[in-house]
Amino acid sequence: MNRFEKDPEAIARLNPEQYRVTQENGTEQPGTGEYLHNDEPGIYVDIVSREPLFSSRDKFDSGCGWPSFSKPVSEHFINEIRDTSHGMIRIEVRSVHGDSHLGHVFPDGPRDRGGLRYCINSASLRFVPLEEMEAEGYAEYIPLVTGENHDGD
Repeated sequence: MNRFEKDPEAIARLNPEQYRVTQENGTEQPGTGEYLHNDEPGIYVDIVSREPLFSSRDKFDSGCGWPSFSKPVSEHFINEIRDTSHGMIRIEVRSVHGDSHLGHVFPDGPRDRGGLRYCINSASLRFVPLEEMEAEGYAEYIPLVTGENHDGD
């Protein structure tokens, strides 16, 4: 059994905005997201499946009105799907196990960080502060937040 799965109980606990965004492919209003200005160290996980998605080290202020990240924690937790809705061609970002709509990825991110901007709805995320990561089962991702290399020394 995978420890990151779409959880019907978690879906039942979503507030109306979280449900609209994650389950109905919605988008929160720019500038309104809970994590837009969060600068604390930690990890952002899928609100439905608990999959680790983004590290605070990869978060940056893009000025777009949504939390922006230069890369995901792992490509194993992110699906990128061509999206032609609203008369645009974009790349939608969804969680693999939760199948939650997260946002979109654009090629206008910081060049020195790979050039991508993952524009993500706060409503699809839950933030786990660094000091709670081990207790919540995310210890293996702590180096991605702290920048420390643990090569067995």
